[in-house]
Amino acid sequence: MHTRLATLEDAAIIAAIYNQGIDDRTSTFETRHRTADDVRSWFDDRHPIVVVESDHAVIAFASTSTYRPRECYAGIAEFSVYVERNSRGHGAGRLAVEALLNEAEGHRFWKLVSRVFVENVASRALLHRLDFREVGVYEKHGQLDGVWRDVVIVEKLIAANLK
Repeated sequence: MHTRLATLEDAAIIAAIYNQGIDDRTSTFETRHRTADDVRSWFDDRHPIVVVESDHAVIAFASTSTYRPRECYAGIAEFSVYVERNSRGHGAGRLAVEALLNEAEGHRFWKLVSRVFVENVASRALLHRLDFREVGVYEKHGQLDGVWRDVVIVEKLIAANLK
């Protein structure tokens, strides 16, 4: 497995992997499938997106997006990581997040943040191993399929950009 920056040509496979996450109901409140065109809109030259390849096929991605539109938060990015269903549990998620952290540092972000469903043990364990801090829990943060769900807030400071 290896990582690289995503390109517009990866949009369809990124959408397919994300749609698996939507269908699994374990990682996002989203319920509408994304298209390649939806994913292409994520490419803004400010927020890096990385993919993990195995045998010349994309099996995972990690992306950043705007945290808040206010200028004072320009150095903070939201992040997500998704792994193709049949490739989970083999280190692709870790590779994706590590590569994303490296790219985020190069883009001068000083912090990455996200929210993880409290019961998503695999994602929480991955982020713990990568020294993300669990800040707290948003209770009843949103409904998915009519059920209120709690999320854990996670963050990681990027030390090189805090100087």
